[in-house]
Amino acid sequence: MSNFGFSSTADEVLADIDLKGRTAFVTGGYSGLGRETARAMAARGAHVILSGRDATKLAAAADAIAEETGTKVETLVCDLASLDSIRKAAGEANDRFAKIDLLINNAGVMACDEAKTTDGFEIQFGTNHIGHFLLTNLLMPLVEAGERQRIVNLSSRGHHIAPVDFDDPNFENREYDKWVSYGQSKTANVLFAVGLERRLAAKGIHAYALHPGGINTNLGRHMSEEEMADLMERIRKSAEARGEKPEPFKSIPQGAATTCWVATTPELEGRGGLYCEDCHVAEQDDHDTGGGVRSYAVDEDKAERLWQLSEKMVGQTFDY
Repeated sequence: MSNFGFSSTADEVLADIDLKGRTAFVTGGYSGLGRETARAMAARGAHVILSGRDATKLAAAADAIAEETGTKVETLVCDLASLDSIRKAAGEANDRFAKIDLLINNAGVMACDEAKTTDGFEIQFGTNHIGHFLLTNLLMPLVEAGERQRIVNLSSRGHHIAPVDFDDPNFENREYDKWVSYGQSKTANVLFAVGLERRLAAKGIHAYALHPGGINTNLGRHMSEEEMADLMERIRKSAEARGEKPEPFKSIPQGAATTCWVATTPELEGRGGLYCEDCHVAEQDDHDTGGGVRSYAVDEDKAERLWQLSEKMVGQTFDY
């Protein structure tokens, strides 16, 4: 059992971890949880690569982290809502960098109004899952060059909302619902970790998904005050139904803790395909609204079906 939990911070989780000589690649790395994860890892000596779609924000975050930690931070422009941008970024990464030991798929969008990516995918599924699916696979030569490699997908307890609709992932034949869409994309993040683990575990590369906790970050930038109030009311009612008090929001340092724990803890050495929350491995549970991972999110058959669907959507197959 982990010594860390709900209130632990990224710095506390990493206090006894030496990351010198390790390379961490963080998507969505210039704000929120991604930036805090990158800062905490750089503070422990990691070579950090920040990835995001805004070059100016990337440069500012890299400079700030480098100044605070004394560790050089590199950047890579990549828009996860564009397959062309992802392919260009991956090509540049394979040219510029020697390896990736820790791949942190942190970036994401939440509760967006109906919209499409550059390639016509529903925006949340396309960005949160498909973008990371393609980027991860194209970065695999760098990951395979690393040591004690881990791939970490930020999911959410939002995966409780909905499984993946394999027949209509882009809401072409059903009414769009921003929360069902978000839940589907977060389920996909977990299934992707299961699919990666099946393919890569024999090479010593392990994959995980996690719920960072409820955190007030710019992830909720697409939500109005009314929608945020409705979300808080749903959380309150869910806790009340369990006879509990609503779980408080975490700070950003607390929210980044589970990412840092999953990426580095010796407790997970040699195993993956797991879903974690509050710095521990979550139990499979199809009923508890306050935690756990739904069975449909860790189902190996569904993980394979998602892999095949994802390959079809990006027009490329990946064999390991």
